[in-house]
Amino acid sequence: MPTRALGVLFLLAMMGFQVASGLDARPERFTGLIVVLLAASAVAFAADAWGARRAVAAFGAAALTGYAVEVIGVLTGFPFGAYSYSDVLWPQVGGVPMVVALAWGGMGLAAYAVAAAIAPGGGWARVCVGAGALTAWDLFLDPQMVRSGLWTWAQDGFYRGIPLSNFAGWLLVSALVMLVVGRVCGDDGPGRGLLVLYTVMAVMETVAFAAVFEPPDLLVAVAGGITMGAFAAPAWRRSWRR
Repeated sequence: MPTRALGVLFLLAMMGFQVASGLDARPERFTGLIVVLLAASAVAFAADAWGARRAVAAFGAAALTGYAVEVIGVLTGFPFGAYSYSDVLWPQVGGVPMVVALAWGGMGLAAYAVAAAIAPGGGWARVCVGAGALTAWDLFLDPQMVRSGLWTWAQDGFYRGIPLSNFAGWLLVSALVMLVVGRVCGDDGPGRGLLVLYTVMAVMETVAFAAVFEPPDLLVAVAGGITMGAFAAPAWRRSWRR
């Protein structure tokens, strides 16, 4: 089966389980499977765009970077702030669930594709755009995972109990992820499958927070939807022009 078709298959499965989780009394039970399907879809779409070897290498580099920083974060509180994971997500190594590494890898590839479309010249412009695109996703991710009890913050913050240091840390780590993915992929084009994945995540999270989750959270829906949309829209516009 072609890698693009595999990407679509994994993406549709992920969407189905996201819908199921939104309707379930315990949505956290679906989190691990959803992340695995997200990662599989990202790798398949990346393989279609960049070749299988570079796709796997780029995913591995992004996942390892994210995981290493998460371990440091749990142990020291740097760079995100003081937080800890519950025992809901497993298996865990060093106090960090392994699916967290898969999430960094999958959405790291998707954010890199967005950056490649917006900043085709590469360089620091691509790193900065990609870091912003990946951090924009956390405007959805952290509120959702905190309300599900998957991790907790030592101190309340201004955004649904999440401290500002978290987003500063995300920008830093996301920039590192863009750098390591760029080292593997070079100046290759974005790959529209990964743009689809990023856009689907933005739309589904917006709808979930606006109308599915109980209680709904319009602040998160608007903040996350507008911010991710601000990256997805120009990425698509420039992709279609090429």
